[in-house]
Amino acid sequence: MSTPNESNPADLNEEGLDDTVSEFDDPRRPLLRALKLGGVALIVVTLLSLMVWGAVAELPGIWGVLIGAAIGGGFVLLTAISVLATSKTDIVTTAVVILVGWLMKIIIMLLIFWILSGMTFYDTWAFAITIIISLVIVLVAETWGVITARVTYVS
Repeated sequence: MSTPNESNPADLNEEGLDDTVSEFDDPRRPLLRALKLGGVALIVVTLLSLMVWGAVAELPGIWGVLIGAAIGGGFVLLTAISVLATSKTDIVTTAVVILVGWLMKIIIMLLIFWILSGMTFYDTWAFAITIIISLVIVLVAETWGVITARVTYVS
């Protein structure tokens, strides 16, 4: 068994240098951290909104929160997922996937708004406020995740 300061002989190359790659060298690390923090933030916002709007507007408030959190948080998280999914491709592929993804999300969101416009089973205030809060909080959490990620860099 080796200590953390000793190199495993299997990790040494021909010159006797250690070839192990640190987890901090993974360029996807900030995105993974952003998704983790964004997901946790969305869960927290959803639970808090469910408590508040469930007490204020009962079942319609709960429906408004669930739909609003899915739209607001999903919009931001899906962008990070698309960047992560294309992280090993060239920049053009990543850009195309992100832009087409945004276009599809906007079209789907408009369709959802159109479908929901005539329905009364949800509270519109709970829906609107939850969308806005979840968008902002998840975006802030993802930004914090990227900014505070510990990665190797060369200046």
